[in-house]
Amino acid sequence: MVLRILDLLRTINRGIALVVGLGLLACVGYVLLEITLRRLGMSLGGTTEITGYVMAVTTAWSMGFALMELAHIRIEGLRTRFAPWGRVFLDLLAMVVMAATVVTIAFRAWPVLARSIANNSRANTVLETPLWIPQSLWFAGWLWFALMCCAVTLLALALVFQGRLGAAESRIGVRNEVADELEQAK
Repeated sequence: MVLRILDLLRTINRGIALVVGLGLLACVGYVLLEITLRRLGMSLGGTTEITGYVMAVTTAWSMGFALMELAHIRIEGLRTRFAPWGRVFLDLLAMVVMAATVVTIAFRAWPVLARSIANNSRANTVLETPLWIPQSLWFAGWLWFALMCCAVTLLALALVFQGRLGAAESRIGVRNEVADELEQAK
């Protein structure tokens, strides 16, 4: 059951990553159109503002995907010297620290959004974008990442308590690129 939930979360995050990627592609298209129009003496305007929003939102939303794909950076020098239970302990410690950090970021992001809503804040740019729009998408991405960190940590703990260290390590450990290549070669 735990592995099925983790697989479902991975599938959901892959879908989110696809949407985020499409958003980035749309942003690239917008920038290319802006560059072309500038060569012709015209401009859409707001390119810097829009691309800044897109980068903030896509970064926040892509973190859950990186978590589920084991793409977050870890320093392996110490970890590899331990037996499986030691590696899983370090992985769990890393997950707890990451979850605490991300929950804190999400918790601190809310007042930024709340203040923009309360003050009806707008960007000090030509577009005068109501800031609650990009900030709500940005906050939602951080909130999603915080939920993913907490859920994955709890599910990994469940696997450890079931005595399934290998399964826990494969879901929260470090991606073994050599093993992945051997698996794909089969």
